[in-house]
Amino acid sequence: MSDTLVPVFAALADDTRWAVLQELGRSEQSASALATRFPVTRQAIAKHLAVLADAGLVEPVRVGREVRYRALGARLSQTAAALEAIGAQWDRRLAGIKRIAESLEH
Repeated sequence: MSDTLVPVFAALADDTRWAVLQELGRSEQSASALATRFPVTRQAIAKHLAVLADAGLVEPVRVGREVRYRALGARLSQTAAALEAIGAQWDRRLAGIKRIAESLEH
């Protein structure tokens, strides 16, 4: 696995961060707005947002005096592509094993 994806998987391993990312996928929101949707403090949400931002999954956007966060689709696409490549490698390996097994049957 690429070292650059480790922070992404670490960030997504937390249920609250995953749920926050899903919320931000629907619309930009401030930490205060997000805190009303989760059973954690605004400070905890701010920490979750910092982890997601460090992983490149969200970015802050200043709107007047408010800071809203939005999900970054490019990082998620990069992660999905990396997972797809891993899946393709396993598909090739399993096809090779299948060919060997079938040749032994004959």
